[in-house]
Amino acid sequence: MNYQYIESGLDNVWLENGFTIEHHRNYGELISISDVRGLHQAIGRWLVAQPRPLVGAEFRFLRVELDMSQKTLGLLLGTTEQSIAKWEKARDKPVANKAAERLLRLAYINYLDGRPEFSTVMDRLTQLDADIAARELRLERDQTAHKWELAVAA
Repeated sequence: MNYQYIESGLDNVWLENGFTIEHHRNYGELISISDVRGLHQAIGRWLVAQPRPLVGAEFRFLRVELDMSQKTLGLLLGTTEQSIAKWEKARDKPVANKAAERLLRLAYINYLDGRPEFSTVMDRLTQLDADIAARELRLERDQTAHKWELAVAA
């Protein structure tokens, strides 16, 4: 007996073994799955290895596995929370932003492989983006050289 594992958020995942089905008189059918974490890692590895664009549901699966909110992932990928939500909502359509999709794949595989340096670099880039966005550009006109220059900090 096979089991369609729709609890993953993906419609195309079928388990051939590693699960049990019990019937409870009050609760109906109960499914027990062995090593859910390992199962999700196998699904994630399969997704990032696919030679095609991720669709919205797959993108969401990887984001959830990274335990990131849409807002946090948006900051990491240099886009908005609304963009992430839009891509995920289009469950069966390829993610519109190929660069964001590739970065998510890279972030996921580095997370699985336990390479914290990637996360450190991405965190630093996110912080730099925030720092740059928070700064004002102050210019002054050099009357002698007759050109605009960065103003000297007071």
